[in-house]
Formats: sequence, C-alpha cells, structure tokens
Amino acid sequence: MEASTALSRIGLAGLAVMGQNLALNIAEKGFPISVYNRTTSKVDETVDRAHNEGNLPLFGQYNPRDFVLSIQRPRSVIILVKAGLPVDQTIAALSDHLEPGDAIIDGGNEWYENTERRIEQASERGLLYLGMGVSGGEDGARHGPSLMPGGSFQAYSNVQDILKKVAAQVDDGPCVTYIGEGGSGNFVKMVHNGIEYGDMQLISEAYDVLKHVGGLSNSELADIFSEWNRGELESFLIEISADIFKVKDEHGDGELVDKILDKTGMKGTGKWTVQQAAELSIVAPTIAASLDCRYLSGLKDERESAAEVLKEAGMTDSVGSVRSGIDKKKLIEDVRQALYASKICSYAQGMNLLRAKSLEKGWNLNFGELARIWKGGCIIRAVFLDRIKKAYQRNPNLASLLVDPEFAREMVQRQAAWRRVVGLAISAGISTPGMCASLAYFDTYRRARLPANLVQAQRDLFGAHTYERVDRQGSYHTEWTKLARSADAGVGIFN
Repeated sequence: MEASTALSRIGLAGLAVMGQNLALNIAEKGFPISVYNRTTSKVDETVDRAHNEGNLPLFGQYNPRDFVLSIQRPRSVIILVKAGLPVDQTIAALSDHLEPGDAIIDGGNEWYENTERRIEQASERGLLYLGMGVSGGEDGARHGPSLMPGGSFQAYSNVQDILKKVAAQVDDGPCVTYIGEGGSGNFVKMVHNGIEYGDMQLISEAYDVLKHVGGLSNSELADIFSEWNRGELESFLIEISADIFKVKDEHGDGELVDKILDKTGMKGTGKWTVQQAAELSIVAPTIAASLDCRYLSGLKDERESAAEVLKEAGMTDSVGSVRSGIDKKKLIEDVRQALYASKICSYAQGMNLLRAKSLEKGWNLNFGELARIWKGGCIIRAVFLDRIKKAYQRNPNLASLLVDPEFAREMVQRQAAWRRVVGLAISAGISTPGMCASLAYFDTYRRARLPANLVQAQRDLFGAHTYERVDRQGSYHTEWTKLARSADAGVGIFN
C-alpha cells in the first residue's frame, strides 16, 4: 500500500526473507504494519509482495525517523537482522527516534547474554526490550511460527494480541507464550535448536541403517517415512524427509538426495547449547554427538583419504555380510523404535538444560508450556510433544522425561529393538553416534551404581582429592600407593 496518514500498529525492520514473511503474516492478520530496511529495494519488494498477496495493510518507510514516527505509541518495533553487531547498529539507528515506553523486539537467533545487555541499555533510555525466538523457517514466518518472547513483560503485553494471531495455532491455543525475564526467550530458542540438531542427526542415522544395512531404495524410504509420519513419530522433520526422498535429480538419473555433498552447515546455536550444557554440568550427549557429526562431515577430504588408507591397511566393508539374512520388515520396525527412544533422550537432555538454566537465572520456566508452543510452527514440532506437555503437567518438578511413568514404560518396551539396531550398525561399521549416545545415556542414567568409584579412587591417589564412602559419612583420603606396595611386599600379588 501507499504511505498512510493513519499510524501503523507495529513496525518491522530487517527485510530479508524471514522479515518479509513475518511482516506479511502480521499484515494478513489485520494489523497495519510499517516496514523498513537499509537497502531500499527490499522495502519496495516487500510492499509489492503485500500488494500482490492481497492488498495487505503494509507500509514501506525509507529512513529510520519516518519509520519510527509512522507507528502508534507505545511503539513496538520488531527487528530481524543478523545476530551480533548488526542488531546493535539497528537499535542505535532506531533509538534516536524512539521514546520512553516504546519497545524493541529482536526476533533473531541471538546469544542470550547479548539480549540481557541490551535490556539494560534500553532501560537506561526508558525503552522496553524483548528477545524473541522465532522458529519455523521461512514458511513458518509467513503462515504461523512458534514464538518464544522473553524480557519485558510489559513489552509482551503490548503486542500479545498480535503475536497470538500471528503464531501457529494448535488444538490448545496459539504457539506463543511469555517465556520469562531476561534472555530466557533466546535461551529457549537456542535449546530448541540444539534438540533440532539431535533430531536431525538421529533421523539421518535411521536413514543410513535402512539404506546400507537394509538395502532400501529412496522410493522405499519415502514410503517408510510417510508411514512413520502417521504414527508416534509424526513430526515436521519426518514429513520433510519423506518428501526429500521423492525428489528426482533434474540434472541426471536417480534422486537428488544422493547427489548432495555430505557436508552439513551450521550457524552456532547447536554449539552454544553444548557449551551451556558443559557450563551447567548437564549431560547432553545426543546433542553433542550431533554437533560432532557436523564437524566430522566438514572433513570430507580427510574422510576420503582415511577411507583409502584404512582400505590399504586391510579394512573391509562388513555391510554385505551383515545385510545377508536381514529381515527387512523387522529391521524397519526396530529402527522406528530405536529412533523414537533416542529422540526421547534428546528432548530429555534439552529439557534438563532448560531446567538448570531456569534455576540459575530464576526464570521460572514452564516446561509443559514450552512443549505446548513447540507443537506447531517450529522445526521440532511433533505429535509426542503433547505427551511431553502432559508429563510436566503431571509433575512440574520431573527430574527427567526418562522417569515419567509413561515415557519410562515406552523406553523399556523399545530398548530391545534399540540395542539390536545399535549392535547391527556397529557390526556393519555404520556409525550411529546419536543413537549410541542416547542408549549410553539411558543405560548410565538407569544404573544405581557406576564404575565412578574407581575414577574417584584414581583421583584420590594422584591428587589427594578425597572420596566419600557408601557405608559411612565423611570425606576420606588413602595412601593408595604405599598400601599397595606394602600389600605386594607382604603376600605377592599373584600368590
């Protein structure tokens, strides 16, 4: 639309595809919106799209002052620019024209401490600030994302009617909620992305086992994933995987998936998740394994060289011997169960990290509500998130999803299939680091006694770190080497 004398309800600065799509979504829901971008062609492009997609109430502005002044007070401005310095630069350009009581909403994948710094800086000028995680990719932004706003509750209250209309809609409401204070919204989105890393890795391992051990074609894989998407594994990532297997290569024979270079990119949120887990002493091996696999995938030349060197050293392909005698139908069902059990571990690790951070920061996160807003719009949306929501409703202080009675029963029912898949993959030389990490996590967590007693004894021997005993109170230190030598001298170790 042409510039209007009436003021817009909200503004959005940063018109890359995500920004354009979110602005069009807001306009389509009936909220007049002003848009701005430093590169003016992006403003024109967005205005054209608004006209072509239904004459939507979207108004282009070409400088920060006109942009800010075109929005009704108290102003709410969403910024969707690259994380880091560009956010600070955009805030600086807009702040000159904003007034006390106005709000800035950063919708990028920002490091949560940057958001907390900006909240302080904004408050010094009387401005409100929200760091809002936005998940769902380009399509979600246009048609209904999952939104995770954290920071100023007043800033959220000013726009919650807009956010609730714009967000994905599921059976129990819109996929948005006020997350908490400070950088909680960004932190929750970061962990969402960490879980997403784990999910994608586990699905790729299921594909690898079915393709190489089961000998299944892409056409068969498409059918299997489509069938899985009608059951307990129903999710966005399973659905799109089925679609990927169907796409033919327009430049040659076969399917496009087989022509894609096996190097996975990343933008940093998975790394942040693993770093935060380490900082808080939270176990997240499935997510860490997925990050390691992305790093290993980047070593394409090294991997090709290693394959040659080890082949010359006598390494043989054991897939063929494992594949003979495989019951495909049983393998498919086992892999389905292994994938489900592994995914529960990935989500459990993510939720445990959120709980630890919530306690450290006093955010009072509602884990059932987080699972609910992830049911639609976002990349990890899955039918079993409704059951995660119910698990936390049953017990808000749940130590782990693994000990929720329903999930515990499911893990036990699936563990035999899980072990068969991991064992089969190991025998075939097919790496399944995500599934292995998940199974090791499950087995370690369920054991009442671990071999950590020996590790602690070693620490006490070389570093006098002391140890506790199972049969009496207090801390102890033992002169292990002296006692061992005297024992040797006294009786002889092999007598």
